[in-house]
Amino acid sequence: MDKAGVAMTYKFGDPSSSDILVCLKTREGRPEWFHCHSSILVQKSKFFADQLSRVDSTNCIEIPCTKFGVLQVAIALSCEEITQSCIQYLEAVPWEDKEEEEILKAVSGLGPLAMPILARIQPVDINATKNVFLAAIRFATSTGGPCPPFADDLKVSAREQVEYMLVEDEDMPLVTADGEVKSEVRMSLSKMFSKFEKELGSLLLESDLTAAAEDIVLQSLSDLEWMCNILPKMDLLKDFVSNWIDVSDYVLKVFQDKKFDTTMWGAKLKLIEVAGKVLDAVGYGNVIFPAPARVQLLKFWLSYVRKMKPLLDSKGSEDVGFAYKMDEDLCQSIEGAIISLVLALPSNDQADIMADWIQTEQVRYPDLSEAFEVWCYRTKSAKRRLVVGFNEIGNATISL
Repeated sequence: MDKAGVAMTYKFGDPSSSDILVCLKTREGRPEWFHCHSSILVQKSKFFADQLSRVDSTNCIEIPCTKFGVLQVAIALSCEEITQSCIQYLEAVPWEDKEEEEILKAVSGLGPLAMPILARIQPVDINATKNVFLAAIRFATSTGGPCPPFADDLKVSAREQVEYMLVEDEDMPLVTADGEVKSEVRMSLSKMFSKFEKELGSLLLESDLTAAAEDIVLQSLSDLEWMCNILPKMDLLKDFVSNWIDVSDYVLKVFQDKKFDTTMWGAKLKLIEVAGKVLDAVGYGNVIFPAPARVQLLKFWLSYVRKMKPLLDSKGSEDVGFAYKMDEDLCQSIEGAIISLVLALPSNDQADIMADWIQTEQVRYPDLSEAFEVWCYRTKSAKRRLVVGFNEIGNATISL
């Protein structure tokens, strides 16, 4: 009978045909004995082949078992077939985070044999990262079309992926600087603003405001707020602010229409929150716009915030369950941004805003006292400089 035929008749652990004992010593020092067959061990394991080829080899091999896991043991005993089987298995199944480092450590010395596992975790190239980011942006900012099952959950997941990539992915600075990526994001932003305007137009055409219609507008504002939050990481916040300034006049006309005087409180508060982010960006110089654009932005939203703050407070006083009041952080943030905006304007524009603020009956919010004091000081200083300048010119003339 040939060797293959004999090997097929062997049975692991059969003492009657076994010609060698393998002793595995556990970490606790307890021995475990196995009846094995030297011909099979030599054929399947380089470790056992080396052990049994020694001149001083015996019919008992002792192995200290200090490693756990089939793959680790297979590598330690140079069992190539078992190692390959383990790699095929690990490549096909999901890993837990805590297992990844252990697996990588185990296969680190296997060379090409470990490529199926290493391929799962190797860094992707820039184009692959860009394509993933673009796909996530398109879904996260989708504004129409048929909605697949779980569309809202998928959109949330897409947005989380975009946020994660912008913060954690080391390749993102190269991706966000890409012209195609910027163009795609700008296009998505433009579509979102266009959709928002159309929804507001539809509101005006409806005879009765429905909860569903209000929810649509509120959702669009939430979508725009999300874009406003991520665009600074892509150096595209200026695009958002520019679009916001362009639509402000129309948006405020709709929101201040008489038919909505006693409705849309949630949308009105969200509108103020998004406007606050824009005022903050412009007021503190995160985006740079010429003075006329800043004046326009300020005049639009200063009057609206001044009108809505006491109205929302009054509603809250009347109804304890009213959930749409401006909280303290929001109030302070907007007030600070407005003061900063005012102080950065040309003095004549500051004078117009201060005159309007003093004359209005609702001067409590936003409180521009600080800006007014600075404006007064600057005005006096400017007059003194002017007088000093005239005196110097006069003295120079006389001396001539």
